[in-house]
Amino acid sequence: MKLTPLGDQAVLAYLADEPAAVALAATVRAANPVWLFDVVPAYASVGVFFDADQIRAADVMDWLNALASEKSEPSEAVLGGNAHSGGSRPPLAFRVPVCYEMQLDLARVCEHTGLSADAVIERHTATVYTVYAIGFVPGFPYLGYLPSELCGVRRLPSPRTRVEPGSVGLTGRQTGIYPLARPGGWNLIGRTPLTIVDVADGFFPLRVGDTVRFERIDEARYRQLEGERLK
Repeated sequence: MKLTPLGDQAVLAYLADEPAAVALAATVRAANPVWLFDVVPAYASVGVFFDADQIRAADVMDWLNALASEKSEPSEAVLGGNAHSGGSRPPLAFRVPVCYEMQLDLARVCEHTGLSADAVIERHTATVYTVYAIGFVPGFPYLGYLPSELCGVRRLPSPRTRVEPGSVGLTGRQTGIYPLARPGGWNLIGRTPLTIVDVADGFFPLRVGDTVRFERIDEARYRQLEGERLK
């Protein structure tokens, strides 16, 4: 693990791979010291944001090294006394229904992969994905990784000016869900009827480290579930 200051109120930890970053983020959240503001993992790195009035960056680095070590534990002094309750939770597993008939780019994916539409859908739904990052727009989950047969499909040559909420797309090695209406250039292969983000209500159920598996539904089932929240 490599640690470096990120401004005067954060430390950035670089890990060997994505699972190591997810594990460190979960461990920091579980410890939840009183000086902790936020934990922001993204692929193989983790940003740890802290209250500079309570602790120095050097002490946070010492604490992170102790946390990652099998031989030592972070001291009570570095923890800041009692850890606060915060909003930490263990990773959760979600099932996301998708109507693959509500697609715009499945033919493009088929052309690139040489697979039939049903074969693309079968492989997309057979994989359990990990949320490795959240960004681009509030609550957009970057999910990895696609099975090898679906990898390598490039983004659209020209992004769409509007992608509908719930659209499920893929590109490169990743798949993801557009939570809000935004421009976007990923290949759209279906749409979920579920609400995965409600900014006004503070509803952001997906976190880095959670897992997602897609489930094929037809358009009639889509209409039945439309507007329900992910849970």
